[in-house]
Amino acid sequence: MNLLEIRGLERFAEHTLVFPAFQLEVGPHDVTALYTSMNVRHALLANLAGKLPVSSGEIRVNGETCAGNRKRYFSQIGFLFLNDGLYERLTVKEYFFFCKKLYGSALDVEDTIRSTKLETKARTRISQLNPSEKRRVQFARILLQDPSLFVFEEPDQNVDNETRLVLQRIVARLRELGKGVLVLTGSMETALGMTDKVYRLDEKGLKAFDIQERREAEAEADVPEEELSVQQLVRFEKIPARMNDKMILFNPPEIDYIESNEGQTHLYIDGEAYPSTFKINELEDRLRTHGFFRCHRSYIVNLQKVREVVTFTRNSYSLVLDDRVKSSVPLSKTKMAELKEMMGLK
Repeated sequence: MNLLEIRGLERFAEHTLVFPAFQLEVGPHDVTALYTSMNVRHALLANLAGKLPVSSGEIRVNGETCAGNRKRYFSQIGFLFLNDGLYERLTVKEYFFFCKKLYGSALDVEDTIRSTKLETKARTRISQLNPSEKRRVQFARILLQDPSLFVFEEPDQNVDNETRLVLQRIVARLRELGKGVLVLTGSMETALGMTDKVYRLDEKGLKAFDIQERREAEAEADVPEEELSVQQLVRFEKIPARMNDKMILFNPPEIDYIESNEGQTHLYIDGEAYPSTFKINELEDRLRTHGFFRCHRSYIVNLQKVREVVTFTRNSYSLVLDDRVKSSVPLSKTKMAELKEMMGLK
């Protein structure tokens, strides 16, 4: 049985669609990340935590719904919210014993202190900890709760490297133990740092990112030249972007525009920038047959996304795109003439 099943869940805020009906499953040993905006994240968390009723679709945790059996539902799910509160008058050790008693946990307090790297702070009041140390206390609280499904909201936002390493080790351990982990974040770096199973959830719905490990790409260097020449006969349509040690593969129609700045090229998708592994000239060659146009020496635009051509002066033009943030891309004078010719305008 899946630990989390979301079926046909959708959300409106007044008359605005926050996200359409989507399906998602998280099973034992699964770590899944949802890359979302703040509005989407808050709406989904409110549904998961029972703060807002599910008006369309359903959410099940170990087969239970919040409306059906609230007590059993919440015994199976644990939340780490971005702004979780703490009993700051207690010391770290006192707080851990309090949580152990509250949740009837079988976990050892000393082991939990060590796993969160708080040995030197065990007798320190929580009020005297820095923000990263407080975040590790919050990690310990949800570990002591020991649910089947862990839900993390922005778990490594504004924390130090030691806390990020602690989080990565905790998530790896939870996966080994057969727990399910759902990460909600607005940071692609966070999502990719914790799992290869990454989805975007927005007003267009749920979409999986096509991700490859860097080592797979680097393994191509060991392919014999004869095999490589055969492989090159196959046309590879997707455009890779690199983040940390992973690669995201985008279909050309997903890309709104491309920008080159100081030798680094970025792909822009729905207002988000992703560093590309290719130079802008290489991308121009690869994308020309997909309806992309070199509108400026530093920009390539997907013509299917262009909504308006704006004239500022006789020599200054701009393209406004039909994306989420209504991006504006410069259009040079010479390229304006070329674009007019392409469109059959005089």
